[in-house]
Amino acid sequence: MLTLGEYHTMKIDRDTEPGLFLRNEEGDEVLLPNKYKPEIFDLEDEINVFIYLDHQERPVATTLTPYVKLDEFAYLKCVEVSDIGAFLDWGLEKHLFVPYREMASKMRKESWYLVFCYLDQATNRLVASSKTNAFLDNTELTVEPFEEVDIIVANPTDLGMNVIVNELHQGLIFKDDIFQDMQPGDRLKAWVKKTRPAEGKIDITLQRPGYRSIEPNAQDILNEIELKGGHLKLTDKSSPQEIQRTLQMSKKSFKKAIGTLYKQRLIDIKEDGIYLKKDQ
Repeated sequence: MLTLGEYHTMKIDRDTEPGLFLRNEEGDEVLLPNKYKPEIFDLEDEINVFIYLDHQERPVATTLTPYVKLDEFAYLKCVEVSDIGAFLDWGLEKHLFVPYREMASKMRKESWYLVFCYLDQATNRLVASSKTNAFLDNTELTVEPFEEVDIIVANPTDLGMNVIVNELHQGLIFKDDIFQDMQPGDRLKAWVKKTRPAEGKIDITLQRPGYRSIEPNAQDILNEIELKGGHLKLTDKSSPQEIQRTLQMSKKSFKKAIGTLYKQRLIDIKEDGIYLKKDQ
């Protein structure tokens, strides 16, 4: 069965005037237009293609790589707004449609939006929705504290930044845990700081929480000292803003890390900063 919005590995069945007809093991056929036909091929060769609907609402194959697939999130640019909805650039000839009912706010041409791509069962068309929370579920959390996760930055709030966790859950990075620039659509590695299953809440941090943050932060500080020629003009008396600007970490994490480095006799701490031990 051919699924719209997915990649399929298919065999070249026959070469025709409009292009190559491909088939799968179930006997389903789809056209790969001439513009995507490989320069060299033989019948029965396998080819990996993406399936979607063309301008005439017919399934068609392409070798282009879309910016989003079925049941995925992506940050896409609006290229047109009409009476029926908006259209997003997703890397293919025919733009991805967003019905007005699926807009969290009215879309504007040239603006970017975080959306979810899904198959509209009523029309059998791939469409997008900027109401991303509707496609997340926190009723049963699948992550645990200290676990590394993939996040997509969603939108800022009064508390911090909403994020999508593993493309499954909604999470929050509190303002106090944000030490770097983040923009909606950014994809980052992060860690689960805390879960509250009864409330369906997930607190996310960009640094390994607790004692797990000491080792990587310590290595980051060592790297920075080496880049500065063996002397870093930071101490435990430096302001949180200066530490954040230089190392992208909190002052608390910084103090823990330099404490570890000092105990391991890797650094000297003086009034004018941190020095790499000369025998290192």
